[in-house]
Amino acid sequence: MNAGIAAVTNRIIERSADLRADYLAQVQQDRQDRPVRGKLSCGNLAHGFAACGEEDKNSLKLMEAANIAIVTAYNDMLSAHHPYADYPEKIKRALRKMGCTAQVAGGVPAMCDGVTQGQPGMELSLLSRDLIAQCTAVALSHQMFDGVLALGICDKIVPGLLMGVLSFGYLPALFVPAGPMQSGMANKQKQRIRQLYAEGKVDREELLRAESESYHSAGTCTFYGTANSNQVVLEALGLQLPGSSFVNPDNPLRERLTEEACFQVARITALGNNYRPVGEIVDERALVNATVALLATGGSTNHTMHLVAIGRAAGIRMNWNDIADLSAVVPLLARVYPNGEADVNHFHAAGGTACLFRQLLAGGFMHADTKTAWGTNFADFTQEAILNTEGSGDGVIWRQSPMEPLDRQVLTTVDQPFSAEGGLRLLEGNLGRSVMKVSAVAPEHRSVEAPAVVIDDQDDLAALFAAGELNRDCVVVVRFQGPQALGMPELHKLTPLLGSLQDHGHRVALVTDGRMSGASGKVPAAIHLVPEAAAGGLLSRLRNGDILRVDAVTGTLEFMGDLAQLQARPAAPQPDAGQRGCGRDLFRINRAAMGTAERGASFLYGDR
Repeated sequence: MNAGIAAVTNRIIERSADLRADYLAQVQQDRQDRPVRGKLSCGNLAHGFAACGEEDKNSLKLMEAANIAIVTAYNDMLSAHHPYADYPEKIKRALRKMGCTAQVAGGVPAMCDGVTQGQPGMELSLLSRDLIAQCTAVALSHQMFDGVLALGICDKIVPGLLMGVLSFGYLPALFVPAGPMQSGMANKQKQRIRQLYAEGKVDREELLRAESESYHSAGTCTFYGTANSNQVVLEALGLQLPGSSFVNPDNPLRERLTEEACFQVARITALGNNYRPVGEIVDERALVNATVALLATGGSTNHTMHLVAIGRAAGIRMNWNDIADLSAVVPLLARVYPNGEADVNHFHAAGGTACLFRQLLAGGFMHADTKTAWGTNFADFTQEAILNTEGSGDGVIWRQSPMEPLDRQVLTTVDQPFSAEGGLRLLEGNLGRSVMKVSAVAPEHRSVEAPAVVIDDQDDLAALFAAGELNRDCVVVVRFQGPQALGMPELHKLTPLLGSLQDHGHRVALVTDGRMSGASGKVPAAIHLVPEAAAGGLLSRLRNGDILRVDAVTGTLEFMGDLAQLQARPAAPQPDAGQRGCGRDLFRINRAAMGTAERGASFLYGDR
């Protein structure tokens, strides 16, 4: 085991000892106290299976047969979740082959950041993660179940589902993906057209054509944002079948993998002799494995919050220092847009997660012996599935992944990494703490010292850009975007404008208490800044023209003037906009209870 990985793992274990012990004790208590179907009153049980067909009803009466909860994020607007429409029936059919049953225990909200990007609805996005966790807990609270199959893929949905499932940690659980859409317009070309539109050089019709060719069918978007980072994280946690994340929805293997997930969750319930509760699988070492996989692939910065919140749900205290120290020793092995030109389909074809894990395990960067929901332990996650086409077989066969990547432009080895370290940096200084995704930022752009351009609304930047007021070196500061102010919306409307300035030779950077997510691109962006402006951070005291230094090389974020003078300034008032309308007023109490970004930006746990 790499010494740096071992050191971070050990300190997380030590820091979490009391909280983890309390969590596991609660899991054990919940398992003992649960009203198993055999102990439910006749009225409770009758309500629980009243709508089932006779075959399933008879199975549910037999207490030896497993009943699996389906918690689904299906809706037919999200391309990623559209394929889930008929999954419940597929799951029920598969489980009947095992003599078991399944019921849709509940649905959870599933909003699309792509649809709400730059719109008022984006301010509900991060808040929806904790709501999804609560909805998942409500679904499982009927306690009719012996295991869980979770149907979810996108940004806040997977973390929310997992946090909710962990509150029923005595249940075994597997996540069931639906796969990415086929490759459309190259992501680099899409980015180019977005930037041309921002510069007024192409019209809206051309922009819509490009976007439509990029996002063109059912399936997950193909760039390496939060949705696809979720899939890598789930496999690294051992909660999704190995190599299953990036099989396209219309591939015959996709349906067989879904069936195999059903068979597997039935095998690992407490009714058999291979019981694997999810609360034991998601431990400190599994969380390190997930973080390593994320860093080695240049994954989403959203997971600097999600992994912390997931850990907290399992009684684990993880922080940004842990993630940054892991990033310092984990090599970057994948180049997937926005960190390269390939998409996740190319990544999968190059060897995918199984080949990635093989490299990381061989280099001592992942814990091989962590518990998993499939296989003996995580060492088995170097395997991939193929269709069984021999004889009457219609299932899957597991085989070892390629020993080395098949396309070294997309996926490489630990001996010849794209970078000696992962794609994330922690920036600290007199303005606070923030993170930057540097894997997509060219080395010559990683350090910027320039006057500040301070705005309180991302929409204000377009007017400054159009007026030519940004044609110079500058550090754009977008404040009052944090968890307590607005629920921490993503700010991708800024990307084409800032990218254009950089392409025209200006040195530019972004500083914000908001988010830039997995699509963080070529402009250096110090994001998730804590303390946020709404909580009294010095961000609220900055003015136009203040000299700021954003330096990913040294890991510093500094106000370069007289600090005492800055501290003596009155704080700018928080804007009134963004608190009401589009349902935002319903979440006022949640925003007030939000913990900091570094503590997971959760209203479930706050800063405890």
